[in-house]
Amino acid sequence: MLHAGLSERLGLSFGLVVILVGLAVLVLSAALGERPGIGTLVNVLGVGWVIDRLLATSWLDGLPDAALWLRVLALAGSVVLLGVGAALYIGAAFGAGPRDSLMVACHHHGWPIGASRVGIEVTVLLVGWLLGGALGLGTVLLALGTGPVVQLTFRVLGEQPPSRRVRAPAQVPQNVR
Repeated sequence: MLHAGLSERLGLSFGLVVILVGLAVLVLSAALGERPGIGTLVNVLGVGWVIDRLLATSWLDGLPDAALWLRVLALAGSVVLLGVGAALYIGAAFGAGPRDSLMVACHHHGWPIGASRVGIEVTVLLVGWLLGGALGLGTVLLALGTGPVVQLTFRVLGEQPPSRRVRAPAQVPQNVR
């Protein structure tokens, strides 16, 4: 919703908005101590580019008019694939994408990974809605479901998000001169 609202208001392509918002979120993640990796760059640029290419095709045109069971299956599959995919690529430790970096930064500041993602997604949902984005049941379910699936996937894999935190400068103890 955020990207759709901004795209509409700014007259930019959806994919370009994804890239620009991604860069802004990465700045916030870096301020919280998360360092980008090569996967971060690939995610920021690649996802926006692929979205614009996909939207230029007719591949998804029939989905809104498809049978209800197919739309429900597509929605459920999307939530699961986003959550599992995020946990897998974050676990590879090549750097996370924008929202995932922010989710990991929140996790490293004491928040559960699932709650971090839900908080980010609900915030984005609300801002997108205020910008005029279309709010639907699928948007809400995606916002509420992706974080718990990421957390569950990490738990099933017996993993935690790797730390790509920027190291703080070494502190010299005060009693050493």
